Amino acid sequence: MTLSNERLGIALMVATTAVFAAQDGISRHLAAEYNVLMVVMIRYWFFAAFVVTVATRRAGLRAAAATSRPILQATRGLLLAAEICVMVAAFTLLGLVESHAIFAVYPLLVAALSGPILGESVGWRRWAAIGVGFTGVLIILGPGSGVFSPLALIPLTSAAMFALYNLLTRLAAKTDRTETSFFWTGTVGALFMTVVGIWFWEPMTRADWVWMATLCVTGATGHWLLIRTYEAAEASTVQPFAYLQLVFASLIGLVIFGESLRAELVWGGALVVAAGLFTLWRSGRVK
Repeated sequence: MTLSNERLGIALMVATTAVFAAQDGISRHLAAEYNVLMVVMIRYWFFAAFVVTVATRRAGLRAAAATSRPILQATRGLLLAAEICVMVAAFTLLGLVESHAIFAVYPLLVAALSGPILGESVGWRRWAAIGVGFTGVLIILGPGSGVFSPLALIPLTSAAMFALYNLLTRLAAKTDRTETSFFWTGTVGALFMTVVGIWFWEPMTRADWVWMATLCVTGATGHWLLIRTYEAAEASTVQPFAYLQLVFASLIGLVIFGESLRAELVWGGALVVAAGLFTLWRSGRVK
C-alpha cells in the first residue's frame, strides 16, 4: 500500500466520522420530538434504497442477496437495527457526550468476546487493556458515587449489541462477500423497522421533514464514505481514527445542545479510548 493511499484512507475515515456525528446530532433532535422507532424506520427506508442501488451497480441484486447463511445474515440485520434504536434513545435520555463516551467501549467488548465466539486468541496484553477500558467505563458510570444513573446502562447495552454485530459480521465474512453482508444489513433492517415502526407514525412539521431528509442523506453519505475508506486503505490503518466520532459528536452535544462535560467523563473516556487504541494496535500486530 502506498503512502498516498494511506493518507486518502485516513482522510476518508475522518470525513466519515464527521458525517456520522452529524447524523447522531440530527437523530438526537428528531428523536426528542418524535418516536424513536419512526425516526429510525424512515432512516432505514432511505438506507435500504441506497443499499439496493449499490448492489445493483456492483453485482446485481441476485448476486448480492446470495448467501449460504441466511439466518446469520438476518440476525445481523435485526441486531444492528435494534442497536441503532437503543443508541438513539440514549442520545435523547443522556445526550451525545455521555452516550458516545460509554459506547466507545465496544472495541474492547469485541476483543473480549472474540475468543468464545470466534475462537480467536486474546493475549494477556489485550486482556489488560480490556480491564483498563472497563475501569474507564466504571469511572464514567460512577457506581456508588451518588451520581450514577441507570440510564447510563442504555448506551452500554448499545455497545454490547454493536460488538456482537461486529463479531457476527466477521463470522459472515468467512463465507459471504462484503456486498452480500451490506445488502442483508440494509434490507432486513428496513423490513424489521417497518413492521415495528409503522405503528408509531406521527405527523411531522415541514422543518423537521427537512431535517429527516438531511438525516437520510447523511446516512447514505456516511456509508458511501466508509466503503471508499476501506477500498483506499487497510482497516488496521484507518480504524483508530474512527474514535474521532466521539470527538465530533461531543462537540455537537456541547455547542448545539448545551450538554455538560463532567471530569469523570473526560478521564473515563480517555481511558476507554486509550485502551481501545492499544487493543486495535495489538490486533494488528498478532495477525
